Amino acid sequence: MAVKSIVNEFTAKTGIKVEITQTRLEDVVAKTILDFSAKAGDIELIYTDPYQILSPFHGHLADMRKFMNDPALPKIPLGLNDFIKTDLIAGGYMIDKDRLLGIPYDCPTMIWIYRKDIFLKYKDKFMADRGYDWTPGSNLSWEQYYEIAKWINEHVPEVKAGTGHQALMYDSLQCDFSNVLAAYGGKYFANDQVNLWGSNLPGKCMLDQPQAIEATRFYKKLLSIAHPGSTSWDWNGLAEAFAAGDIAMAPEWHEFASTFEDPARSKVAGKVGYALLPHGANGSKNHWGGTNISINSYASEKKQKAAWLYILWATSPNVQKKLLLRGSTPTRYAVYNDRFVKQWIKFKVNPIMESLHTVTEAWKPENIFLRPKTPYWLDVNTVVFTNLSYMLAGKLSPEEAMRDATLKIDQITGYNKMKK
Repeated sequence: MAVKSIVNEFTAKTGIKVEITQTRLEDVVAKTILDFSAKAGDIELIYTDPYQILSPFHGHLADMRKFMNDPALPKIPLGLNDFIKTDLIAGGYMIDKDRLLGIPYDCPTMIWIYRKDIFLKYKDKFMADRGYDWTPGSNLSWEQYYEIAKWINEHVPEVKAGTGHQALMYDSLQCDFSNVLAAYGGKYFANDQVNLWGSNLPGKCMLDQPQAIEATRFYKKLLSIAHPGSTSWDWNGLAEAFAAGDIAMAPEWHEFASTFEDPARSKVAGKVGYALLPHGANGSKNHWGGTNISINSYASEKKQKAAWLYILWATSPNVQKKLLLRGSTPTRYAVYNDRFVKQWIKFKVNPIMESLHTVTEAWKPENIFLRPKTPYWLDVNTVVFTNLSYMLAGKLSPEEAMRDATLKIDQITGYNKMKK
């Protein structure tokens, strides 16, 4: 976590000591649940995943207006309007549009990463074989992505496989699949409100609809030619395989660019390209995974105010500029409009800059994919990645996987009872 490298600057300014614990997302969720259940308030600041923490546990988070309206506390530099609107809403609100529960901190996004050296070396041979330019981008379809991966499997000895995926039976599998689902026009729920502001009533599960079934059939076909390690990798495992030079391309979170471009951690440094994911009938859809920082409502008033000061510092434009140079992604318009930052991005002064042009394209409304925000998401997510995993293992057909998931999810959300 980039902020750990400069958090002493905050302590020097305020005298407030900060202890940052960096761990796997599931451990963050588990620790947060334990704290909320006991109303302990031991974790004052929370890295609030919008889907696994904000949606199910929003009632335990402090309302930021409490601090924003306190005349004794400093205000947000440049105000809320300086934060990227999607990050602010998707990561900071849950249904209630008047209750702000977090301030945008980062925004990792899934894009198409690929080996530039391989795509350049074999470009003419592939074109001679297949008749089209394979340069990655949203102009290519997911079917063409499959063709390219299969061709690399058969013709490129430099890598073990054309494509790799984060298809471990875990949240990462849902993330990987959702890019395809959304591109093909599928969605999780009928109520579109659930994808930005969130909803307690997501409506009927739509995974049994034709677009979702078609996407699932394709996903199984794609994974059948992917690196066999894919079903044992989450996003970290996939990044390690790509950095080791084992695969030629993958859908992956862009913030791993810092790893890929670091010669000490990557065999492919300087050889990595970044592009929007392929398109389906519904265009290119790139999975947004932004996260805000929230305050635990069970912490003491004194510690909540100290936490507010930390949030103001960590999300301020000046600190976000520093964090950008350390591999974190800004959530502020002011940072992207800064003349120095524009030069940094133009001249790609560090690894994360290599991917930022693509990422900002991925955030456009026509390209972004947002998961459902519903209190039921933890259980829904488990059904989705479990059924997908069974399908990839050959225990369920794509149709069986999605129809069974639909039945279970409609039970979880209570849609079946409402229907009666």
